[in-house]
Amino acid sequence: MDFKQTDNGKKGKFYIELEGIEEAQMTYTYAGPHKIIIDHTEVNENIQGQGVGYKLVEFAVQFMREKGIKAIPLCPFANVVFKKKKEIYSDVLA
Repeated sequence: MDFKQTDNGKKGKFYIELEGIEEAQMTYTYAGPHKIIIDHTEVNENIQGQGVGYKLVEFAVQFMREKGIKAIPLCPFANVVFKKKKEIYSDVLA
């Protein structure tokens, strides 16, 4: 799996490509210079059940820690993951 990110300073996404095809994504919008709102997570049917959504959250958390950014997880999936792993991810929650 190839983890990638795009970011234009206002919005962005973390995504996974397999053989050049985007198979999963987690989108976000900036809510200030050091805060993002995670608003959507989507995993294509052919790779569901493989923990891909969790891997996207981990990739996003790594980015946020490196950049000193906090998250507001409004996406229902991301919100559940952040709640389940609160002790691990609490440092990046706004």
